Amino acid sequence: MGAETLTIEVVFALPFKQRIVALKVPEGTTARQAVALADLPTLFPDVPGDTFAEAPLGIFGKALRDPDTQPLRDGDRVEVYRPLAIDPKVARLERAKRQAGDSGR
Repeated sequence: MGAETLTIEVVFALPFKQRIVALKVPEGTTARQAVALADLPTLFPDVPGDTFAEAPLGIFGKALRDPDTQPLRDGDRVEVYRPLAIDPKVARLERAKRQAGDSGR
């Protein structure tokens, strides 16, 4: 007798609020479907709903290439990643410029 339902978690965090939603889903559920089932827009009303439908996803810290087709396994934790406020390369460049400006005084 195979497992017909899986126990998984969907997680999302903001700097000031985080939620872990435990779900039982049918075998064959994809990562993106699990996020939809977690109903995160209800838990995070200040975040635009399409954020969750389009966000990059991962499982236990490993980014998924195609979350729309990635089937889940029992015990998986689907992570919804927030968009970056600033590109890390741009942030490093800005820091370097500030530090160079500070050292010239």
